[in-house]
Amino acid sequence: MAKVSMRDVASRAGVSVGTVSHVVNGSSKVSEATMLKVNDAIEELGFVRNAAARQLRSGRSSSLGLVVLDASNPFFASVAHGALEACDVAGLSLLLGDSGTDEARESKYLDLFAEQRVNGLLVTPSGADLSKLESIASKGTPVMLVDRAPGDFALSSVTVDNVAGGRMALDHLIAGGSSAPIFVGGPLSLPQVADRYAGARDRAREAGIELPLFESSEMTILAGRDVGERIVSLPEAQRPDAVFCANDLLAVGVMQAVIMFTELRIPDDLAIIGYDDIDYALSTIVPLTSVRQPAGLLGRTAVETLLAENESSATAHCDQMFTPELVIRESTRPV
Repeated sequence: MAKVSMRDVASRAGVSVGTVSHVVNGSSKVSEATMLKVNDAIEELGFVRNAAARQLRSGRSSSLGLVVLDASNPFFASVAHGALEACDVAGLSLLLGDSGTDEARESKYLDLFAEQRVNGLLVTPSGADLSKLESIASKGTPVMLVDRAPGDFALSSVTVDNVAGGRMALDHLIAGGSSAPIFVGGPLSLPQVADRYAGARDRAREAGIELPLFESSEMTILAGRDVGERIVSLPEAQRPDAVFCANDLLAVGVMQAVIMFTELRIPDDLAIIGYDDIDYALSTIVPLTSVRQPAGLLGRTAVETLLAENESSATAHCDQMFTPELVIRESTRPV
C-alpha cells in the first residue's frame, strides 16, 4: 500500500499542500473549519507525519535527551518523571539513556542523541571529565547537568547541596546519641557520594569522633546487603552504633542484613539513615529516616532552565542549588 502524502491529504480536504503543512506543524493560524477538514482527511487517509524529514528541515528534533546514572534507581526515575512533566508542557518528547555509571556507555548515548538532533541534553555525568559535554554545548546544543555541579567546566547545572545533606545526616545521628557512626557509599569517584561523605566527616570531626568509610562498589540494595554483612560480622567492640548510607538503596540493603542475620534492634542497637527519600523509604520493615532530595523538582527545573536559556540565547551559565531536607522516621533514635 502506497504511503499517504501531504498532497493526498490536501486533495481530499480541498486545500493547498501548504495549508496541510501549517495544520500538521502548527506553524500558522488556520481557521477552525479548515483545520477540521484537514484533520478529518488525515484521519480518513491514515496520514502519518514524516518527523524525520521535518527534523532535517528545521535542524532540530522536538526532543530532549536525558542520561542518568541508573534508571532503575527510584531517585532517577523521579528525576525523569519531573523532566517528562516539563517536556509535556513544552510540547517536547523525552529520550532516556541509562549510563550505568559507565563513561563509555554514556558517551554512546551522547553521540546517539546528537545524531537525533535533540533540542538539548540533560545529563548526570558518570566521570570527572566533562570536556565532551562542554564541547557539545559550545557547538550549539544546550547542556544541563542534573544532580551534579559543573566545577571548572562552562556548563549550567541543577543540583542539591550534598555537603549540607551529609552534615544534616550526621548531626541527626549525633543528636540521637551516636558516638561510633560509619559511612557506607561508593564509589567515591561519584562527586555526589564524595560530597555526602565530606559533609558528614566534617560534622563528625567537629564532634570529636571518627567516621570510618565502608566503600561500596555500587549504589544498590545488593551492594548494601554485602556491606551490611561485613558490618554485622565485626566483633561487638568494633561494631558501629549508627550507619549513614549514601543513598536509600544501600540503606535498605544494610537493614536487610541486620534483620536477616542478627538479633540487633533498629534503631536501639544500630541506627540507619539513608539519602534521597525514595517512595518506599516509608514502607521498609523499619521506616527509613532519609535526607530528601527534591527529585521531581530537579527534573522539572532542569528542563525549564535549559529551555529558557535556549530561548534567550544566553551566554552566561546558570547554577541552581537546592537545600535537602531531613525526614525522620523509626530507623533512627529520637532526639
